[in-house]
Amino acid sequence: MAPDVSLWPLVGVAFIIAGFILRFNPMIVVIGAAIVTAFAAGFGVVATLGAIGTGFLKARNLTLAIILPLATIGLLERHGLRHHAQHWIQRFRNATAGQLLIVYLAAREITAALGLTGLGGHVVMVRPLIAPMAEGAAEARHGPLPERIRHRLRALAAATDNVGLFFGEDIFVAFGAVVLITTFLKEAGIAVEPLKVAFWGLPTAGFAFVVHAVRLWRLDAALAREMREEPADQPPATRNDGSAE
Repeated sequence: MAPDVSLWPLVGVAFIIAGFILRFNPMIVVIGAAIVTAFAAGFGVVATLGAIGTGFLKARNLTLAIILPLATIGLLERHGLRHHAQHWIQRFRNATAGQLLIVYLAAREITAALGLTGLGGHVVMVRPLIAPMAEGAAEARHGPLPERIRHRLRALAAATDNVGLFFGEDIFVAFGAVVLITTFLKEAGIAVEPLKVAFWGLPTAGFAFVVHAVRLWRLDAALAREMREEPADQPPATRNDGSAE
């Protein structure tokens, strides 16, 4: 007879759901959920701190790999990386925001399909380079941009990275999702090679590229139309340092 299993530690899951619904600070929510789960499982203060310390020691190299790029990007932004990216793309008068994002979409999807998922990302590429370059290309054609259009370009840059990564990595044979699908089918008695699973991700990735590329291609016409309809007395947008652009 199987021993009784306590379900009280699952209260940590409810804690996380409630914290995200109430839009509390994610870091506080996760730490609070860990503490609640530990005490619900019968851990004392010493055991809880010991578990946290053990987890930190096992993952300290991963933490360092996350912190170092963040610090590097922060220093580059402080020394004007975004500003220089905007001015560099403005030299290419024929470049448009839509064309730039389509090129990045293709590059992101291809590199993800090759397993090089770390070559892009919101922190490393989108915020410091891709979004400012899209804004700079739009400014070169339409002049100073209102704040709402700037936010739309930033959102599209982030969405482009998401689409390229999500559908591109499904083509990589060693991606976790491909391995999971192969293992699940094998347990169900269906023998499938990982290479075939990755191969059949190609049509989905191609279709996703076409759909999002069409959206980005229509972006330039939409920007031109909105800028023509923009009131002439619209105040100029401001940069993060508070100065007018």
